[in-house]
Amino acid sequence: MPRKNVLFIIIDQLRADCLAGALAEHVDLPHLRALMDDAVVFEKNYSATNPCGPSRVSILTSRYAMNHRSIRNGTPLTHDTPNIATEVKKAGYDPLLFGYTDTSQDPRAYPEGHPSLTTYEHPMNGFTEVCEMRLEQSVAWRDDLRAKGYDIEGDDIFDIFRVNTPAGQSPRPNDPALYAAEDSDTAFLANECLKGLQNQGDKPWFAHLTWIRPHPPFNAPAPYNDMYDPASLPLPERLTRADEQAFHPYMKPLHDYADIASTVEGFANLDDSDENVQTLRAIYLGLATEVDHHLGRVVQWLKDSEQYEDTLLVVTADHGELLGDRHAWGKLAPFNAAYHTPLIIRAPGEKPHKISAFTESIDVTPTILDWIGQARPSSMDGRSLMPWVKGETPDWRDYSYSEHDFANPISSTPWERELGLHQSNANCAILREDRFTLVQFADGMDPMLFDADGQGELENLADNPAFASEMLRLTQKLLRHRMQNTDHTLSTTMITKDGPIETVRPR
Repeated sequence: MPRKNVLFIIIDQLRADCLAGALAEHVDLPHLRALMDDAVVFEKNYSATNPCGPSRVSILTSRYAMNHRSIRNGTPLTHDTPNIATEVKKAGYDPLLFGYTDTSQDPRAYPEGHPSLTTYEHPMNGFTEVCEMRLEQSVAWRDDLRAKGYDIEGDDIFDIFRVNTPAGQSPRPNDPALYAAEDSDTAFLANECLKGLQNQGDKPWFAHLTWIRPHPPFNAPAPYNDMYDPASLPLPERLTRADEQAFHPYMKPLHDYADIASTVEGFANLDDSDENVQTLRAIYLGLATEVDHHLGRVVQWLKDSEQYEDTLLVVTADHGELLGDRHAWGKLAPFNAAYHTPLIIRAPGEKPHKISAFTESIDVTPTILDWIGQARPSSMDGRSLMPWVKGETPDWRDYSYSEHDFANPISSTPWERELGLHQSNANCAILREDRFTLVQFADGMDPMLFDADGQGELENLADNPAFASEMLRLTQKLLRHRMQNTDHTLSTTMITKDGPIETVRPR
């Protein structure tokens, strides 16, 4: 029997339309595209929740946010939650982590004052952290830069992401990074991953590789900093700022929270002129191309080491990036740009094709477990995509479901301050179908209803009487989804006189 390796890659904040859609023809991603030609491509894949930490919890535990409740960066994940690392261990793998998972630890499982309780960037339980590459720490990378002679002083990691402006010139956001491309965080992590995999010998291995780019700060080394002409790029999808703020009560706090200056270091007063917007969009695409280059190196190593045909290769993103859409940045909005993500699965022996059915980020872990022959626990909400990968057409959902919480229990957010919300009602649920998308808010704010056959996300039809029947249908569908997918961790188990009996969760 051939060995079964798994290489699971997450590219942070990569929009799906970089590979198919509005930005695809404007960015060079040759290695991702080559992989797509040799893999199964899921065209309508959506993150179950945002931002980074919650999204990765959903991916790695295969749970909706309503069940895992690690709903913001810094909110703990229950310490005994099954995840991809704990489950592949049962199949004999040592789950190697090259990068980060952004998992906040359960304080009930640690003594008071333990350092694990001082960071939201802790590795998820079960992983073997081979190379630490946490955005706000990155100790190994910083040491590498110092060893190469870079002047890296102080403890603020974000100082590294300030531009290196040529002498005598005024700083520009697309000036190059202070480090060369071969010394970047993206290059460093690829190098460490390749070193780690070369040490695995002939035993089957499982590796989770997570690049931080093209996540902000938008600061790229040459030549990626000015690889793309800002003037050649399409403008973001947006109404006027005034019309956006009249669109829905959610929008003004979004603009207050996620402005253009939040994406760069050293430009606190950066305004959102079209010139600046397009410049940052160009840097983002450059960072994506940099990741693509190093992904190509990793794939080539698989081929050169004759392991390509032994390895399940999964590439996705944790979430998208607004990138100026709706006059906002980041991923804290219920729009497709923030949730629609690439999903590419290359399974040895399976023919490449495209899937247009809705898939969710929670489906990735069950797919990997299915491929290695390991049962998934009842706590996992997702479904294996292997039938699709094998060319079958399973009975499948005709929608996707996502969530977002936008409160903070210790430091109130603009939504809390401006709308009078609190952590129990500052949240929304999103149900997407081919034509209609419903965004329902917990606090009584008016919902959003989008019609793909009309103006899409640029028009809210929730209060249009002509769509009242659709509002009712979608609201009922959303409610049924939540009722059918509440926490199943132990609900399929019964205690009997003969001891506990666990049954299989219906899917």
